[in-house]
Amino acid sequence: MKELRTRAQRANLTKLLFALIKNSKRSDRELARALQLSQPTVTRLRKILEKEAIEQYTAIPNLSYLGFDLISFTFSTTKELVNPLEDKGKKWTAEQPSVMFASTGQGMDADAVMVSVHKDYADFAKFYQNFRRDWGGSLQNFRTFLVSVKGSVLLKALSPNCLVESYAKE
Repeated sequence: MKELRTRAQRANLTKLLFALIKNSKRSDRELARALQLSQPTVTRLRKILEKEAIEQYTAIPNLSYLGFDLISFTFSTTKELVNPLEDKGKKWTAEQPSVMFASTGQGMDADAVMVSVHKDYADFAKFYQNFRRDWGGSLQNFRTFLVSVKGSVLLKALSPNCLVESYAKE
């Protein structure tokens, strides 16, 4: 958020952002009523947020409903610096429809992480073979952690709504 905004403007932007995280389908009129702001103010604030803070509006689907059974977390360590591999990584992940997220990072003796979804173990095995073929020469090691969408004990669903419950009160 731009520093030139007043404390009240920043607070209203934050409140609106949390309201949109909780339910982005609400109209500006409904949001204005809930936030005790005017509808034109909410519309103006939403435009600011869409330019500065909202990457996209999206639904969070039930993966098993879509036919996916596995989520794979792949942690890898590169043999060389990550930066020279950045273009290759962006191109490769863009070509993989099952990859939901990939980034550099630190921890667990790894410097990169990838999250992918798979219909079943056979689909994962094919993906994993391609990953090893395409990246084996550039990686020192890689490890996967598989989660069965249908068979694991789900302790908390992946959702940004926890942000609303935890941080909206601050």
